[in-house]
Amino acid sequence: MQSEASSTGLTSRTAWKALRQHSAAIGGKHLREFFAEDPGRGERYTLEREGIFLDYSKNRIDDQTLRLLLQLADETGLRARIDAMFRGDKINLTENRAVLHVALRAPKGQQILVDGEDVVPAVHAVLDKMEGFARKVRSGLWKGFTGKRIRNVVNIGIGGSDLGPVMAYEALKHYSQRDLNFRFVSNVDSTDFAEAVQDLDADETLFLVASKTFTTLETMTNAHTARAWALAQLGGDERAIARHFVAISTNAKEVASFGIDTENMFGFWDWVGGRYSMDSAIGLSTMIAIGPENFRALLAGFHAMDEHFRTAPFAENLPVLLGLLSVWYAEFFDAQTVAILPYEQYLKRFPAYLQQLTMESNGKHVTLDGTTVDYQTGPIYWGEPGTNGQHSFYQLIHQGTRLIPCDFIGFYKTLNPIGRHHDMLMANVFAQAEALAFGKTAEQVRAEGTAEWLVPHRVFEGNRPSNVILAEAISPQVLGKLVALYEHTVFTQGAIWNIDSFDQWGVELGKVLATRILGELESASAPAASHDSSTNSLIARYRSHK
Repeated sequence: MQSEASSTGLTSRTAWKALRQHSAAIGGKHLREFFAEDPGRGERYTLEREGIFLDYSKNRIDDQTLRLLLQLADETGLRARIDAMFRGDKINLTENRAVLHVALRAPKGQQILVDGEDVVPAVHAVLDKMEGFARKVRSGLWKGFTGKRIRNVVNIGIGGSDLGPVMAYEALKHYSQRDLNFRFVSNVDSTDFAEAVQDLDADETLFLVASKTFTTLETMTNAHTARAWALAQLGGDERAIARHFVAISTNAKEVASFGIDTENMFGFWDWVGGRYSMDSAIGLSTMIAIGPENFRALLAGFHAMDEHFRTAPFAENLPVLLGLLSVWYAEFFDAQTVAILPYEQYLKRFPAYLQQLTMESNGKHVTLDGTTVDYQTGPIYWGEPGTNGQHSFYQLIHQGTRLIPCDFIGFYKTLNPIGRHHDMLMANVFAQAEALAFGKTAEQVRAEGTAEWLVPHRVFEGNRPSNVILAEAISPQVLGKLVALYEHTVFTQGAIWNIDSFDQWGVELGKVLATRILGELESASAPAASHDSSTNSLIARYRSHK
């Protein structure tokens, strides 16, 4: 499918040109002025849908900005792109694949076709198989090779096969079965594996090996190390592997060759991108941790946001608004990054998860038809949980020279109520958003009796935009909604920029070169100097120090 936007360059569109003129007209306007002219904007520029509340009033926008951004969404064919995704069209053009993470959370009875086949029954067959296995592990029915119950679950994956499960486990730890211990191994650095298992007993440990092809270099290196570690403790009997390893893969031949019973292989499909896979079989560790009922609540949260994105008018559509606002700052204010600031310790890995979701998706330099873009794509997403970040990088956001739009994420209730903690936490959410927006003028600083030489240092320019996102409390369903919210925000951005948000060719070149260099590092004789002078020198230096 070719995008409707490909026939006309983005910067040539009527709405884009109007936004360029409009941004020049209001670019120097301060949020103090916006609020002074429209005191009710704090109530007007809000939206609550599916239990998620968004206050976007502290953005450098007015009604005309919104009208033009929504016009841009229409002109670039966003609605058609959304419909195409949910229909199962092959919108991942460079790989000729459908993009159907939304099918992973579709309820039974919904029909989604890929090449004429309804994929929903197959999705639920895998979910049911996962549920049966998870119940055995959680109840103790699944025994290791020596007859002991499993107490440790180690997920081995990388990229989306690691970031999603880690984030979900940390986010939903409150709901996890506490007599089970969960570890995650992703880095090919041997330290990652060594530290993950150093206090574990193999006869109580189950490894989940997550690799669609069962050939991913880092994952399979760690998997074979885990295999050797387990066999060393279990007497070397190869039969032990089938009781201590399961596979999340589609390559039955390689899975069987490894020693895993293919009955304990959980599959997924090529229309599921790695960074969109946490609610597929990749989420097996999540289901074991929180239980099948909570996992299905997670899926229900995803689906609720999917349906909101699919059906809501753009002016009342949470992901569309967030996506359009990020485009506004990237293109017309030269904002290079977006800060994700969850004020919830359970979401400590959420910014890292969003880094892959956003930057692997929209870090592209050509349009769908291969034309080099003449605008910015893919801002850098980063962040840490509050209030920790306030004592590190917030200084730059407040008084630095770069414009960094922020998303604050908070909750009305905590799962661990202790004294004043949660009120203090949320007071900081509201205070930071207010401080970023309105700052502190030189006159206000002087009125506090500050010495004149110190005044410039204590001025806060303000006019730093932010969104505040609120929900009741962190739960499986709310987490599903938050992840889907950002998934569809990424989709919106990609549709506007007319890029393929679902391939990731940028990771391939480094992999190919690494495989070649690995052979040169391990060869008995000195390899030929076949690289540039820097790489040749580094290889020689490393070999001399081995």
